[in-house]
Amino acid sequence: MAVTQTIVIVGAGIFGLTAARELRARGWRVTVIDPGPVPTLTAASTDISKVVRMDYGADALWTELGRKSLARWAEWNAESGQPLFHHDGFLVLSRGAMQPGGFEFESFQHLTALGEPLERLDSATLAQRFPAWAAENYPDGYLNPSGGWAESGRTVAWLAQVARHEGVQVFEQCAFAGLLEKESRVIGVRAKDGREFRADLTLLATGAWTPTLLPELSKVMWATGQPVLHFRVTNPAEWQAPRFPVWAADIGRTGWYGFPALADGTLKVANHGPGRRVHPDAPREVSPDDEPRFRAFLRDTFPALADVPLIGTRLCLYCDTFDGNFWLDHHPHRPGLCVAAGDSGHAFKFAPVLGDLIADAVERNPDGMHERFAWRTCKTVSSEGARAR
Repeated sequence: MAVTQTIVIVGAGIFGLTAARELRARGWRVTVIDPGPVPTLTAASTDISKVVRMDYGADALWTELGRKSLARWAEWNAESGQPLFHHDGFLVLSRGAMQPGGFEFESFQHLTALGEPLERLDSATLAQRFPAWAAENYPDGYLNPSGGWAESGRTVAWLAQVARHEGVQVFEQCAFAGLLEKESRVIGVRAKDGREFRADLTLLATGAWTPTLLPELSKVMWATGQPVLHFRVTNPAEWQAPRFPVWAADIGRTGWYGFPALADGTLKVANHGPGRRVHPDAPREVSPDDEPRFRAFLRDTFPALADVPLIGTRLCLYCDTFDGNFWLDHHPHRPGLCVAAGDSGHAFKFAPVLGDLIADAVERNPDGMHERFAWRTCKTVSSEGARAR
């Protein structure tokens, strides 16, 4: 009779919980610890919304993972009985004609070749269909009806509930203190309250804290802070799909993206860029320069939003890898230790397939994508990965 393998997972974010469910389904005995409560307020997974898309330029791997994820998001909606994913579409616009080599052009070409029913847009069509936009500033782009957004914090809470039902032990308010080791092997973890959790394998799914906990990774991944601002509109219906779906405004060059308004009028705008390096335990404060920068963008792109009230800010932490690819592998020099990190600001959309990817790495099941996510050095940088985000 086969002996049941055990694993302790540190971190109950989107990496940790999806891995926990999949490993449990494969027969592992799974324990998860998190400083919690889950969802943890400081975790990148804990937010009101995340973009879900398959648009990744010419990158075949990310595109295929995005397509698979979109199908499974629909399954999660059915399984949960709640709208974790909102199928509102994804509006991708350019401030000039889409050009070869650019994110917008390459995404359009690649997805069209795959048979996706994209709708090409010009300024006249944009003004008619999506009147909030300063259409003269965005003469080219497309609508991908297959995209949308996920209620990320709600998704994490649901995953934790389902994982428990499936037999995963989830310990909240249980902060990680250190690794337990016997000779040269990691044999579990110690919590700050003194409890010990021993297992055959230990998986660190610790997001932006990973390079702090494992300093040997600090040259290939780091925590960065990205600004997110929440505004309030008084007429939410006018700022919701189909008139106002998830959007990207020349994102390949500017980093601007955002979401439809929530029912209470909250409208989220964010910028995806280099960010600034931060310590994950430092105060989460956006720069004083961010609000004026955001308002200048709104004035130029959505004039009616230029002076709407600001109701909140968030510094969203990425765990950026040097090439933009995830980091899913066994530690090469510390037997018994695995790492699932390196979200690089684009992991949440893949939540329904993340568990499979991580579990395959844990079980050493190589496939065509393992090289992209394996333990590596900067000398093996993938140009496709670096472009992917």
